[in-house]
Amino acid sequence: MVDGGNGDGDGTRVVRAGLPEEEPYAPPLPGPVLAAHYHLPGDPPPESFGPGRDPRGVPYTYGRDNNPTWTGLERAIGELEAPGDETARTTVFASGMAAISAVLLSRTKPGDVVVLPSDGYNLLIPMRERLEGYGVEVRTAPTGGDAQLEALDGATLLWIESPSNPGLDVCDIRRLADAAHERGALVAVDNTLATPLGQRPLELGADYAVASGTKALTGHGDVLLGYVTCRDEELAASVRLWRKTVGAIPGPVEAWLAHRSLATLELRTARQASNALAVAEALRERPEVSDVRHPGLPDDPAHEVAARQMRRFGCVVSFTLPDKGFAERFLAALRLVGEATSFGGVRSTAERRGRWGGDAVPEGFVRMSVGVEDAADLIADLRTALDVAGRG
Repeated sequence: MVDGGNGDGDGTRVVRAGLPEEEPYAPPLPGPVLAAHYHLPGDPPPESFGPGRDPRGVPYTYGRDNNPTWTGLERAIGELEAPGDETARTTVFASGMAAISAVLLSRTKPGDVVVLPSDGYNLLIPMRERLEGYGVEVRTAPTGGDAQLEALDGATLLWIESPSNPGLDVCDIRRLADAAHERGALVAVDNTLATPLGQRPLELGADYAVASGTKALTGHGDVLLGYVTCRDEELAASVRLWRKTVGAIPGPVEAWLAHRSLATLELRTARQASNALAVAEALRERPEVSDVRHPGLPDDPAHEVAARQMRRFGCVVSFTLPDKGFAERFLAALRLVGEATSFGGVRSTAERRGRWGGDAVPEGFVRMSVGVEDAADLIADLRTALDVAGRG
């Protein structure tokens, strides 16, 4: 996979993303900066995104405003979401929900219209309630079939989640973005599942690429993080002001861990995508398993569109087991797959998604995040667990 910006491939870019210029005897990735304040003589300089792309030139004033460790990570993510584009601006947050909130709540006011996916991340439901409480009209439509097109007239902001979580439907981002812009609406895309190596929403016409870095971006299940990347400086400034105002800042250690983890992003996501496809194909062979979904399956309903706009298809596989009891016996019998509510990690996890409520899925619906273990071992574990669950 080659980056059209500077000719470097993904594996090369991720190991060097956001690093400072080499200096004799200095570490390649400086350690986290732990600082609540900085030496600040005279009047503080005006906040500027330009110097923010070079950690040595940033006017650091206060720990809630900026931090050198954030700067390095923000530069790295910007290089991945929009390679070769110097206009890209990234703001990192304490979590993915903090990043989502920054876009939705900083850009809407009473009387505005927001279009959300009806099958997206389940915390979009309380977010919808919050927006409606502020006097914002919220419309919803499914991700598949570009159904959000029908809700765009008069919209202020379109929120896209593709692939959707947990159902793994896909929409044509460029088509929706063009239609939204024709109507004067901004477009945000939740890129959590795909990661910047799997999909680049800004290149597909989005105004915002938003993601939870907790998931595949960092990939080790030990960091809570979120980010927003956009090209428009005014939009970026609005997001960054929201972070400052509500204090939704990441810790410097978390930011440093995230930056360190980026070096293996290409290796991890390539292995996970390959494993996920193998797992999906194996699950389809079992009579007790139905509705296996993964965008990489050639006959998956999402595959045609996904193949046009995604560069790899992600680590998540969803499928349905006969009922709640069967699913819980299956999960309990797994040896290599942990039961957890997240995805994107190097260790495989799965959960019965219906236990949380909010997702319109059957009781036996399972979302599995496929890790980097040997595919043959994972498949053997799944088959054994299905056998155990079937015995009751």
